[in-house]
Amino acid sequence: MIHEVSGDLLLTKAQAIAHGVAPNDHFDSGLALSLRENWPSLAKDFRHYAHQTHPKPGELWIWSGVGGIRIFNLMTQEGDHGHGTKAGKATVANVNHCLKRLRHDIETSGIKSLAIPKLATGVGGLDWADVKPLIHQHLDDLSIPIFVYTTYKKGEAAAEPGV
Repeated sequence: MIHEVSGDLLLTKAQAIAHGVAPNDHFDSGLALSLRENWPSLAKDFRHYAHQTHPKPGELWIWSGVGGIRIFNLMTQEGDHGHGTKAGKATVANVNHCLKRLRHDIETSGIKSLAIPKLATGVGGLDWADVKPLIHQHLDDLSIPIFVYTTYKKGEAAAEPGV
């Protein structure tokens, strides 16, 4: 069940966080930067993963951290793996593929709750009106609470029913 909430996603009590990145992301802006600041090994492990596997847009990579947190890195943005290349913008097709994969991984991994931002609308550049229906299409009928952080309020914990 989806709950739209306001607050600081970094203060979530959800078991997992999902966010959008590029396959060559440096975790140097937006939510990715905040996640890197909270969990420095996330960015290091992602770089190692990306160098070894050269992921493509539309894929996802799961990172597990201390305390049981899991972070689903959704490759919503374009991005090549060449030296010095920059992350591109997100596409609706990439978001759709990522959300299909996210649903599958939630169903098979025993995740009990998930927090997600207005996916791909910040650095990714998409319009929330295009992304919101995809989140509802892929995640709304799951039996776990899904907290969509629609309004950012720094340092303020959201009211997350059920966790």
